[in-house]
Amino acid sequence: MRSVSKALAGLAVSIGLLASTPVFALGLDPAFPEPALGAKKAKGVVVWSHGRSITTEDSQSPSPAYLQALRDDGWDVLRFDRLSRSDTLSESTKRLVEHTAALKRKGYKQVILAGQSFGAFLALMAADASSQVDGVVATAPAAYGSFDEFYDSWRLNATKLYPLLEQVKRARIMVFYFHGDNFDPGGRGERSREILSERGLGFSVVDQPAYLTTHWAASSGLFLRRFGDCIRDFANSDDLKGEMACNPRGGTMPSADLKLPPDMAEPRAPRTARPTVTATGSGAYPRGTKASVGFRDVWYGFYPNGREILLGIEATQGDQLTAVYSVGPSIDSKHDAIWTRRKGRITDDGFVFQEPGKSTLQFRPRQDGGLTAVWIAADGKTSMTGSMKPIDPGMLTEQQRAEASSPEDSSPEESAPVAAAATHGDSEQAK
Repeated sequence: MRSVSKALAGLAVSIGLLASTPVFALGLDPAFPEPALGAKKAKGVVVWSHGRSITTEDSQSPSPAYLQALRDDGWDVLRFDRLSRSDTLSESTKRLVEHTAALKRKGYKQVILAGQSFGAFLALMAADASSQVDGVVATAPAAYGSFDEFYDSWRLNATKLYPLLEQVKRARIMVFYFHGDNFDPGGRGERSREILSERGLGFSVVDQPAYLTTHWAASSGLFLRRFGDCIRDFANSDDLKGEMACNPRGGTMPSADLKLPPDMAEPRAPRTARPTVTATGSGAYPRGTKASVGFRDVWYGFYPNGREILLGIEATQGDQLTAVYSVGPSIDSKHDAIWTRRKGRITDDGFVFQEPGKSTLQFRPRQDGGLTAVWIAADGKTSMTGSMKPIDPGMLTEQQRAEASSPEDSSPEESAPVAAAATHGDSEQAK
């Protein structure tokens, strides 16, 4: 594979999805530090309910990033915080129904209940109990334990869920199920869709979406990137009838937020004239052979915090690589998109880019042609693991040149997904 020259020195990839976590009281608390719009100005109010843990207080957990899409769209966003010891389905549902009624009395036109895991069950139970609930966004609903620790009750996460969907009074329902969720008995997506379609309610069932895995997938920045817009549209569809499909484009191809060096738009040798790069180095050029301009192999994907990543191999010589590594902006806009060139090597199980004072990048090939990407901070204290898939290198340069030749005539779908950096050299100055 090829190399990335210049450093990722001090690459500040935000590990925390929200920079600061406010100290919460109990009851209804603000989900974000910004002041609420109030019942008269807001489109409505979203009340998010956290999960329930035996060992920790989930009331201290950060608000999930996807709620930002609703806040930014003009919704007030609150949290329903509870102490673990008194957090039962019956008692917490009763309190949530009372909070819903109070918000309606304040004049909020719409009350959407959102929730994760145990909190998703609460939201659905409140929608069963009250006709004042206008909508529900339930992510990874579960209230009866995981496969590993509560096998005897684990299946109830399905069998107790279906009656809830059958009894919702009038709310439109959006529910997410994730691959690799240890609390999910399986098959819930199909059955949920059957129940909700028979009820005639507005609904959306997102079953095992690509790139999002485990019980906590909805807390990631990637979930916001992929489904934030769809959740926003669902919340705004107060007259929804039947099923609303979510078909996110995010995660399928590089966006305009990514940056690449300008020379990546220069002509390349035909791909058929180049050997394929492999983890064993079999695709390396003979010593003394000059690699042609442009990418040989490109992979694209996401880190869990929602930052896009792109690795483009430029040249190989023996087991040495030169590659361009691009990282998109953070979801909170505190960290800009950057690109850098790195020098690395081909190892027995992949590619490694490791230089003193810089973050370490590890990429391991998968059987599907993709890569598992591991980013390790320069101090070694933090790391992230993401997935990448191979994409056509020609897509980057050809669309880049097309945008440069007729920027005013290109529609968003036709314009270049990746923008060239303004100047040559690394774009992460002072990072």
